[in-house]
Amino acid sequence: MDVLIPAAGRSSRMGGRDKLAELIDGEPLLRRTVTRALTLRRDVIVTLRVNDPRRALIAGLPVEIREVPEAAEGLAASLRRGAAGAGILMVLPADMPDITRHDLMAMLARHKLRPASILQATDQTGTPGHPVIFPAHLRPAFASLQGDAGARVILQDNPHLLERIALPGCHATTDLDTPEAWAAWRASQNGAG
Repeated sequence: MDVLIPAAGRSSRMGGRDKLAELIDGEPLLRRTVTRALTLRRDVIVTLRVNDPRRALIAGLPVEIREVPEAAEGLAASLRRGAAGAGILMVLPADMPDITRHDLMAMLARHKLRPASILQATDQTGTPGHPVIFPAHLRPAFASLQGDAGARVILQDNPHLLERIALPGCHATTDLDTPEAWAAWRASQNGAG
């Protein structure tokens, strides 16, 4: 299994800040996400724009970086480039701070029981989110993705394979794309302590 962390987006709604460089407990979000993925002892692939300064955020980590020259197209470009290859694929967006190692291990445990299924994490209310594990036979479908809708079309084309796995709280759906979302999330973290 490969873990794909698409990280070639531009943080366009962050008012000039890079959401993946935002610090959580002193660590940039991208590095935090990659470090958690590496605990799975799987190959980790990170997609970045060409000459992306984000490369410095994950310097020294044992990951494969794949540059995405066509990153301006949207998420599909990252997925096409990152999913090239064979085998089972977990897609784990870089901007989901609530995903824990335990969440990832729960997804892997379910995958061992249902290796032919698409496993999609949800929050506690059932709202679909990430990560998503795709069986090996669907990996070639990533080559035809277009635009900014991600792998939604693969899910829509294979409803008979889809199984949803509830993760705690909003772990599967919290993504932070704006300064306001970051501020609200940080306030909730401070309140939780």
